[in-house]
Amino acid sequence: MAGIYIHIPFCKQACHYCDFHFSTSLKKKEEMLDSIKRELFLRKDELEGEIIETIYFGGGTPSILEVDEINAMIQSVYDLFEVIDAPEITLEANPDDLDSATLHKLAESRVNRLSIGIQSFEEADLKMMNRAHNSTEAIQCLEIATTLFDNISIDLIYGIPNMSNERWLSNVQRILDLGIPHISCYALTVEERTALNKLIKKGVIPSPEEEVAHQHFMLLIETLRANGYIHYELSNFAKPGYYSKNNSAYWLGKKYLGIGPSAHSFDGVHRSWNIANNSLYIKDIAEDKLPLEIEELSLTDRYNEYIMTGLRTIWGVDLNRVKREFGEAYYDYLVRLSSSFIEEGLMKKESDILTITDKGKFLSDGIASDLFYLDLK
Repeated sequence: MAGIYIHIPFCKQACHYCDFHFSTSLKKKEEMLDSIKRELFLRKDELEGEIIETIYFGGGTPSILEVDEINAMIQSVYDLFEVIDAPEITLEANPDDLDSATLHKLAESRVNRLSIGIQSFEEADLKMMNRAHNSTEAIQCLEIATTLFDNISIDLIYGIPNMSNERWLSNVQRILDLGIPHISCYALTVEERTALNKLIKKGVIPSPEEEVAHQHFMLLIETLRANGYIHYELSNFAKPGYYSKNNSAYWLGKKYLGIGPSAHSFDGVHRSWNIANNSLYIKDIAEDKLPLEIEELSLTDRYNEYIMTGLRTIWGVDLNRVKREFGEAYYDYLVRLSSSFIEEGLMKKESDILTITDKGKFLSDGIASDLFYLDLK
């Protein structure tokens, strides 16, 4: 089983915190969509022997497209690849794009999962982040979407400057009241090449505080767990049966094909990434050239990646798998280095599976990096 990710590199406006690849100009939209479909054709043999179980539209803002344009790209996947009978087809969307008419059209399409970028229900937060929607649009789109789609995920951001614990919990409570089955939550991070970074340096916006983000994160875990959600990945919570199949496949090391500018692909041994430039991407595809770079992952690369992704999930890191796939040296290294984290209560080992405890979850990326295999000489 494998997945296809399609990157739509367009947005109405730039959010202050975002450093993903996108353009706010739609002048080349038609050329881009033709190029994406052409790239699907050029790479149709890369997943030979695999059946497609997930199709994921990310960005950018895929919901900026017309539903007919989305349908055409889905049809291209069906024409070129073998697809399971009931694939998970996810569309990332912003509330301002999801009016009633659009939601009804999407409900009639093959799209069966929406990932909606709410980020916050508070007007002040949305303005600070320069989001294109307002609080009213967020609530209205969810009220309609929940009547048409069973499988909905919501993005929220915590650790926002001046966000109290009470305001954070009110955001979470709105999701609970709406019965949303999947929630993805991320700490506000300051990336170098963003407007947020510039505004903080100028003193216009205060810097996010790690302790505030930690408090929000622990409140989130406690509240969602009490309401029947499973914390199945560091940033993701779901009711039983609503795990993201696309993201779970990534964390479990399954193959996926990334289509569109800046999209990444993985075949188990190689990782590749497309050029993050719309004009050059279109030009190369028009010449039937693949605008990508390829990296062959070493044994150590694959081990480190397994540690990073495994420790973010409830499935953890299987010590027996480490010994089997990577060898005794990697196994001994991991057992030795993880022992101190187990003693501190940041990790636990059950049936030879290493997982992060609640105490260690906020530190999980740092713990994983400390367990990376560097040099045993």
